Amino acid sequence: MRDFLPVCREDMAKRGWEEVDFAYVCGDAYVDHPSFGMAIITRVLEAHGYRIGIIAQPDWRKEESVQVFGRPRLGFLVSGGNMDSMVNHYTVSKKRRSQDAYAPGGVTGRRPDYATVVYCNLIRKVYKQVPIIIGGIEASLRRLAHYDYWSDSLKRSILMDSQADILSYGMGERSMVELADALDSGIRIQDITFVRGTAYRTKSLENVYDYLELPSYEEMVADKKAYAESFYIQYCNTDHVTGKCLTEFYGNRGYVVQNPPAEPLTELEMDDVYQLPYMRGYHPSYQAAGGVPALQEVKFSLASNRGCFGGCNFCALTFHQGRVIQARSRESLVREAEEMTRDADFKGYIHDVGGPTANFRHPACEKQKRHGVCRKKQCLFPKPCKNLVVDHGDYLDILKEIRELPGVKKVFVRSGIRFDYVMADQDDRFLRELCRHHISGQLRVAPEHISDGVLDKMGKPRNEVYQEFIKRYQRINQRIGKEQFAVPYLMSSHPGSTLKEAVELAEYLRDLGYMPEQVQDFYPTPSTISTCMYYTGLDPRTMEQVYVPKSIHEKAMQRALMQYRNPRNYQLVKEALKRAGREDLIGFGGKCLIPPRQEKWRERAWEDKKTGKKRPNGRKNASRQGKKSAKSPKWG
Repeated sequence: MRDFLPVCREDMAKRGWEEVDFAYVCGDAYVDHPSFGMAIITRVLEAHGYRIGIIAQPDWRKEESVQVFGRPRLGFLVSGGNMDSMVNHYTVSKKRRSQDAYAPGGVTGRRPDYATVVYCNLIRKVYKQVPIIIGGIEASLRRLAHYDYWSDSLKRSILMDSQADILSYGMGERSMVELADALDSGIRIQDITFVRGTAYRTKSLENVYDYLELPSYEEMVADKKAYAESFYIQYCNTDHVTGKCLTEFYGNRGYVVQNPPAEPLTELEMDDVYQLPYMRGYHPSYQAAGGVPALQEVKFSLASNRGCFGGCNFCALTFHQGRVIQARSRESLVREAEEMTRDADFKGYIHDVGGPTANFRHPACEKQKRHGVCRKKQCLFPKPCKNLVVDHGDYLDILKEIRELPGVKKVFVRSGIRFDYVMADQDDRFLRELCRHHISGQLRVAPEHISDGVLDKMGKPRNEVYQEFIKRYQRINQRIGKEQFAVPYLMSSHPGSTLKEAVELAEYLRDLGYMPEQVQDFYPTPSTISTCMYYTGLDPRTMEQVYVPKSIHEKAMQRALMQYRNPRNYQLVKEALKRAGREDLIGFGGKCLIPPRQEKWRERAWEDKKTGKKRPNGRKNASRQGKKSAKSPKWG
């Protein structure tokens, strides 16, 4: 029966079910598409014979919202959704977002803050003894003690606050099936301590073997250095081959035990996951609200891989998907693309063929397959490892086969490409094919910064690598007769960035002739090296002190420098330049960022440009007010 999974008792009746095995509670609206974790886990469990009911975005203020199916036979599965609920709700400045892309019609307020914890406590209030298993990105990255940016505190493992029994971390297909099978066989939830890729609570360690004991929660609260040490031990144990069991002590509440990571999926297993009978859309009940916005970009995208050996310090992929690349076969991807072409809404454009990093299609080296990733070495940072295997051939063949399918007009590559990996490839074929067929006028790349000191803290290659990439990109575009541009993603206020480095970034943008409309400010999300730096002021890799721009005002200045042409930012830019000792950039010279004083008529002109409003007498009026507008230098 190919249909959406039950969302109410009437749906159960249609299938002839009297109960569900698991009720899946999620902070997202129900979208049955393989880009959504809820869809993958529920379809995988369904394929193994389990009956799943969906409780999407329940009202956490009402007990009956989690009683839709009654008490499930085996237990509740709980996820905050595709995003951490706090990132979903708040900007980096902790302001409430105006839209929730994972809710019907994009309407906010359909899920609580710290959704996983709230849902679990509600379930535990109604069903005292029912097994609760938590998973998804929110639980995965909060599985042990972690810094919480929104409360500015070190929080306990989410297992402690949620009252859940077991946590499945990472992508979860293997561990969830093992947990389901164990429960189905009659094993008590408190006795399921043997599944890889899970964490659980226990009162003692007498039955735990071959483990590393992390600093206790109390020690880490008292000493940030202890947290930095703990975090790096965790970071070095994220591989399925070399990762150890980790334990964390919580006084009279006992321990949290994290089992070693689950093994990555094989190519065949990846193919099986993505050819399950997804409906590839949102539940029909959302049609009146306008659907679920998050589906729009991914509906006609193909996930070709998982994992990332790029190792950016501000990214949580190492903790969630791991550094070992898992990829689908060419046949699987082409088959899914063919299925897309038969969709009534398909217009001929496949939006993406990629993953966390589009141009990674295999493990970084042969050693990883047998011995796992290196504990304290990166594949690409600070420069490519001598054992790195650089090969774009398989990915290029896939792109070529998909773009030649009947009904496909263009195949875009919109997920990130690692430009340093491209530069390690001596053959121009990948970049040439990318420019010729898979971008449309602009290529978005992520150098993130131009200061080598900041790039080191980010885990990104030196600026000279990016500059060489741009030269190569421009040269190839000239050869194929295309005028295309590279649009850089840049980040302000990352640990290690002082006002000096922020000014250097502004000068780079000035020389580039580019001002970003939106600025990405560093966001300290759980379980990244950069977040550890932000909280502790220490680089956990070396335990050296790191400068951290924490004050709201300094972060605002660093952000403003990236948009120095915006008159609204004038005072912030001026203050930043003075604090950095760069008053040479205040003036009328060609290298200056701002003039000596703010000119009100330019601010009005900026607003007019944004709104399209015309002021026929604006210049005359400005002159009457004593503004020499006709002779003023063009800085905005």
